[in-house]
Formats: sequence, structure tokens, C-alpha cells
Amino acid sequence: MQRVNVIFPLIMHSHELVQQLDVIERDQWRAHLSAHVIEQLPAHGITVFAVTDDASDTAAFSARYGFGLEDCANTIVIRYKKDGGEHFAALVSLGSRRLDINGAVKAELGAQRLSFAKREAAVEHSRMEFGGITAFGLPADWRVLVDAAVMERTQIVMGAGVRAAKLLMSPDVLRQWPRCEVAALTLPAD
Repeated sequence: MQRVNVIFPLIMHSHELVQQLDVIERDQWRAHLSAHVIEQLPAHGITVFAVTDDASDTAAFSARYGFGLEDCANTIVIRYKKDGGEHFAALVSLGSRRLDINGAVKAELGAQRLSFAKREAAVEHSRMEFGGITAFGLPADWRVLVDAAVMERTQIVMGAGVRAAKLLMSPDVLRQWPRCEVAALTLPAD
């Protein structure tokens, strides 16, 4: 991987921060990301950058790289029952908000019952690393619900399918992606 100094202005606590990222150039994506994730990534508007494994989880990532929790978009895998069958879905929400699982999420999916997928099931069915799961590259029969609050951000960071990389993009990239369903799914975190 070639280290490229890319400067992104970030807003945090009302002052501007400058962050240097280890950008992974597009011609190197195959060496760092899974093919099924790359196949679904839009052609433009996404920056892939390397992170250390110990800073892949949201709180550690935020502290290490200077992105606020309100700009970290987590992809959570849920399992739900509907019409007699069992299904999986991905929920994309900000690290600064709390999913309304038994209210908004359940209603949006039309689920009779739902729960967070167990770690092993999330990894097996998504074919991604836990702590790096992303909305891109998921099985075609999964719904991908993105919380409306994500769309209000200037930029977001989300998993890249592996713990060693992240995706930086404008929420408009998700909005234009055909699999994205935007809905109000969260409450402000306590």
C-alpha cells in the first residue's frame, strides 16, 4: 500500500480538524478488500483508507482518527421473522444514535420478531469480518436500511468489510445506491 497524504476537514466540537489518512488507491483495493464488497462499491465518491485492527471498533476508531461518533455509520446485522420465514437485514446508523429496534426498525421491516444477529451468524452470512461489516457486498436478498440521520451528515465513515479498512463518503453516495432504503430508525443516544 502506498501512503498518500489526503487531507479531509472534519468538524468536531465547533472547530475544524485536519486528518491524514492512509488512502488505499483503487488499483490496490483487491489486495485489501473482498471481491464481493468491491463489486458493489459505487465507481465514484468513495475513499478507502487503512486503519489499525485495534482501532476498527467505533469508539476506538473515533478516538484514534478524530472522527466524531456522529460521522461514524455502523452497519448492524439483524435477523427477523416475517411471513413464516427467517430473514437478515443490515441497519446503517450513526455511532451517536440508538436504534429503535422494537419500534421503528420492526415496523419498517414488517417483522413479527427481530433480534441482533449473533456474531457468528453475522460473519457467516455477510462474509465479512465482525467490526468491519459494511452495507456494500451483502447478499442480494437482504434489505439495507439506512437511518435518516445518516443522510444529514456532510460525510460519513463506515466499515469496508474488513477490520483493516474504512470507507469515507458523502451520504449522497448511499442515497444514490439502489439498495439503500432510507427511514427514521433511531433515537438520539442517551
